[in-house]
Amino acid sequence: MKQLNTLVAGLLAGTLALAQAPGAVGPLTVLVGGPPGTPGDTVARALSEPLAAELGRPVVVENRPGAAGTIAIAAVSRAPRDGSTLGVFALQAAAAPSLLKSVGYDTAALQPVRQLSQVSNVLVVRHDHPARTLAEVLEGARAGALTYASGGNGTPAHLAAELFRQRAGVALRHVPFNGPVAGLAALAGGHVDLMFATVPAALPLLRAGKVRALATTASQRLPQLPEVPTLAESGMAEASLRDWHGLVAPMGTPAAEVEHLAAAVGRALARPAVRERLVAAGLEPVADSGPVPFRRFVDAEMLRWSEVIRQAGITAQ
Repeated sequence: MKQLNTLVAGLLAGTLALAQAPGAVGPLTVLVGGPPGTPGDTVARALSEPLAAELGRPVVVENRPGAAGTIAIAAVSRAPRDGSTLGVFALQAAAAPSLLKSVGYDTAALQPVRQLSQVSNVLVVRHDHPARTLAEVLEGARAGALTYASGGNGTPAHLAAELFRQRAGVALRHVPFNGPVAGLAALAGGHVDLMFATVPAALPLLRAGKVRALATTASQRLPQLPEVPTLAESGMAEASLRDWHGLVAPMGTPAAEVEHLAAAVGRALARPAVRERLVAAGLEPVADSGPVPFRRFVDAEMLRWSEVIRQAGITAQ
């Protein structure tokens, strides 16, 4: 009887420990604030299967685009605090509180999990533009004759160009379009002079010879564009911008669950097949991250872009 009682007690203890173990049950939903094919969606989908294998539970990617990515993030802030819902938090969502009158959530209601990736921008000009170097672009901008495209007010392309304009002290005229693809199409068609586009979006047009790259915002030359110098090489390191992507959970999600998810994502992200897929898409995986460093990073980015937006008087329209 004593042995039976000991066995029953052990089974009960094991059952309780399993019930309290992080990530034990249910599917994980990852909300993306952009449409399919955008960088945040690309990284979420590249991770979904390996992350499911790491967690031993299904991972479902759901797109909820709109309002500078805030629709998806607002849904995350209201989700159950049990590790069943995460959201892809990116530069545009970090800038949104400085652009919009209301974003539908308080960033204090979000728990950073870890950074996933970053993506550099490339300064591209129309294929027949006379400028062949960054210096020649600046010369043209000082004459006040250059226009630049973006995917809309407050989008990363707009913020990158505005940061560049502020740091260079030149005049550029903003021509917003309905999304980055439309902006690049206008550039390829010769309707505007230049654009700061993400590398994945620009590569097809670059390879087709419809636009020309002059500089990237990467910290070093990119393997996809080894002949293109960085802004830092061109003497404008302070104007560099890279879009980025990370995961957030609802605030109040147990710390053990957040750490468990962060570790599982890190292992999935380290898989060679995942890294190769992201690099091929023009994304740069972030190997070293976690809840604390990602929170510091997000706080610094929100402060940085709030100042750029304030100085430029940018509002989302």
